[in-house]
Amino acid sequence: MRFGILVFPGSNCDADCYHAVTSLGQPARYIWHKETSLKGIDAVIVPGGFSFGDYLRCGAIAKQSPIMQELVRFADAGRPVIGICNGFQILTEAGLLPGALMANRSLQFVCKDVNLRVANTRSPFTQLYRNGEVVRMPVAHHDGNYFADDETLRELDGEGQIVFQYCDTEGHVTEDANPNGSARNIAGVINRSRNVLGMMPHPERMAEPLLGGVDGRRVFEGILSQVRV
Repeated sequence: MRFGILVFPGSNCDADCYHAVTSLGQPARYIWHKETSLKGIDAVIVPGGFSFGDYLRCGAIAKQSPIMQELVRFADAGRPVIGICNGFQILTEAGLLPGALMANRSLQFVCKDVNLRVANTRSPFTQLYRNGEVVRMPVAHHDGNYFADDETLRELDGEGQIVFQYCDTEGHVTEDANPNGSARNIAGVINRSRNVLGMMPHPERMAEPLLGGVDGRRVFEGILSQVRV
């Protein structure tokens, strides 16, 4: 399976994502934001970082890059796309996922490991987890506060589009466990077609024992088991 990893000026997690998928024995290549084709690519990762310095809004300038029109077509064709941290912000700006990411409630950069409750396993990205399982992954962001209006939140909940929520070690979704103020403790959502995932935590940074754990590896393994070619 061939992974494409988008690279914008200011991306800084592209190499981490490259390592995460190639360590699973999969080929990957970097795709510069000025390219216009995803030919030969089976799944796309939009990595974290600070695309274009996060000017205007996080992801707002990256959304205008030439590759994004092709990414929208790629996603609309039902092919897998995952946006991590800044990648999540870019996907919401591009309209591939609902909602928006705002400044953290504390107005401070948050960098630490967090506990996540797997809220829905009915997606390629989460199918190898157990429903309600508690996993650990790191976050590193200033604008990870997920916001959507009440109607959208009800729809996300009702359609099973909330896939990760911040929680305590026992799996309880509490205010104290919320690192950024996200509505309903949302850490990750999918689109209606379940082929696009956006998440603020970094699965690529928790994908092998040397990094302190492997809880993030199953996100990538799930993509492989669903659409292996």
